[in-house]
Amino acid sequence: IRGRKVMLDVDLAELYEVETKVLNQAVKRNISRFPHDFMFQLEKDEWMPLRSQFVTSKGRGGTRYLPYAFTEQGLAMLSSVLHSEKAIKVNISIMKVVEDADAHFAEGASTAMLEYGNTSEPQTAPR
Repeated sequence: IRGRKVMLDVDLAELYEVETKVLNQAVKRNISRFPHDFMFQLEKDEWMPLRSQFVTSKGRGGTRYLPYAFTEQGLAMLSSVLHSEKAIKVNISIMKVVEDADAHFAEGASTAMLEYGNTSEPQTAPR
């Protein structure tokens, strides 16, 4: 979303085994730790395509607010506002997955560059 890798508040709440409302309240109590490059609220046009992937809330016709999206830096900051062993373990797991994904994509880019001759080595004309 917006060219960033993010996780939505509803997914993070499930991982941390708390209600989404509890997660968002903890963030709002510590909002100075979450600048816009750490967390942002989705716009309606960003949320609508994703909305059908989520179960609607009981008896209320779906979520009543636009969800928050957390970047990698926002994920790291969550452990400082959710004070539990579960929060620490979940954050460590998420950071490892993000690191592995970044390494995987970087490896794929390097392989693609080598396959197409885009190396930092000077190229010589064939003889």
